[in-house]
Amino acid sequence: MQLHPRFFGQNLRENLVSKLIKDVEGTISGRHGFVSAVTGIESIGKGLIRDGTPFVTFPVKYRCVVFRPFEGEVLEAVVTRVFPNKCCYSTDYFAEAGPLKIFVSNHCIPDDMEYQTGDMPNYTKSDGSVRIQKDCEVRLKIFGFSIDATEISCVGSIKERFLGLITDPGAVA
Repeated sequence: MQLHPRFFGQNLRENLVSKLIKDVEGTISGRHGFVSAVTGIESIGKGLIRDGTPFVTFPVKYRCVVFRPFEGEVLEAVVTRVFPNKCCYSTDYFAEAGPLKIFVSNHCIPDDMEYQTGDMPNYTKSDGSVRIQKDCEVRLKIFGFSIDATEISCVGSIKERFLGLITDPGAVA
């Protein structure tokens, strides 16, 4: 962690921890995943003055909660968008599980569900019993993902048993 000398003094440790939390929580690491929360500080080493700058660099070891998806993982997610995909002549949807965005192609949706256009685009089962639309909760399975230094992209499916719609916000209770 780099810290400016104006933050030195009796509150040095608190200032380092505060800056660590501000800089690290909510970020993505291609190696570790999404950093959700810093849970503890293991150690703070001696600071080294950076040549040509007023900053001091402190080595900090910390524990944190991370979220990193893996292939075959089953997640609950909220549908954020159902849309026609003009480049592939298909219809697809996006869902989010926390900070993770998941793409679900129409090839990964059960065959008995059809895309319906209108004010609220959706996938509806042929008997009308299930409707997947924006703000619905779905259970899906991750079957592919790519990770780089700043982004994690996932592809999911609801085409297996026990996957699909969990709650429908449009349903009357």
